[in-house]
Amino acid sequence: MSKRPIRIIQWGCGMMGQILIRTLREKGAELVGAIDHNAARRDRDAGEVAGLGKPLGVRIHPPEQAEAVFREARADVCILCTRSTVSEMADPLRMAARHGVNAITIGEEAFFPWTTSKELTEELDRLAKANGCTITGSGYQDVFWGNLITVLAGSTHRIDRIVGLTQYNVDDYGSAVAQKHGVGLDPDTFATKIGASNTPAYVWNSNEWLCARLGWRVRDMRQQLLPTTHTEALRSTSLGREIPAGHATGMKAVVVTETHEGPVIETHCVGKIYAPGEVDLNEWTLRGEPDTTVTIRQPATPALTCAVVLNRLPQLVSAPAGFITTDRFEPAPYVTRLETAA
Repeated sequence: MSKRPIRIIQWGCGMMGQILIRTLREKGAELVGAIDHNAARRDRDAGEVAGLGKPLGVRIHPPEQAEAVFREARADVCILCTRSTVSEMADPLRMAARHGVNAITIGEEAFFPWTTSKELTEELDRLAKANGCTITGSGYQDVFWGNLITVLAGSTHRIDRIVGLTQYNVDDYGSAVAQKHGVGLDPDTFATKIGASNTPAYVWNSNEWLCARLGWRVRDMRQQLLPTTHTEALRSTSLGREIPAGHATGMKAVVVTETHEGPVIETHCVGKIYAPGEVDLNEWTLRGEPDTTVTIRQPATPALTCAVVLNRLPQLVSAPAGFITTDRFEPAPYVTRLETAA
């Protein structure tokens, strides 16, 4: 059977989208459409925006022109890099599904949204099935908060508790992520706006993904959302301003998941702007028989996020129709060429 490049619409051409535009071409995929809300990127060539040094002949369109982009692009996949929650991403996902275009997003809630956004996810599932396409969430969490841990579980006799620590620089992901982490808020405002919020932290969904993959039933879930601070002022590049000493530089979320089967998952997720010398972290410990700890030293989190998404694409285009979370996929493979059946 002959093959052709996977045809991609990139929705969101900020920091993460620009990495994807560059790397998808290096793996032989074809960029056939680009959409972004930022007026500074509007009407510019996607190759220029991504720093490729040459035009790609693909103009970046505003979201209000997205319908025309989908009509004309004949795309296989839409990669969505905009916001974090399913409600924020619902309209782009609906549009992709209506056009029968497979969609994959790095929005964290989409990794396993079956309880946190049940009605919207079920709506998107029905729409994707009706139009013969697949929607999923992927990215860094797919491997480093998901399949890495399930592989370790396969070498463990008894698991009593899984403890995870992940840390990332919110300035690597743009202003929307920094704002969601409360960067710049004074302590009282953080407590009211973020700490008291019922919005699930990113690792809430990844804990549920782990339970689904490991065959455990959730008995109880709880979280704490705490501000991170620094003793001196720090500059946020994504927000373009100084964060005063003592104000929130980001957020630490602690999510604890108890299961009917007994094991507990406790995940610490720290997203903040960095002080000098701070780096990304990813460390997981399985406590039981035996105890095992795996530490990923200074992971290149943005690059890894994009690599996982691209390596998922061949599985995405051949997956059953619907909203199919990656606990139902095989682990992400290494892919040299992004191709599909001609």
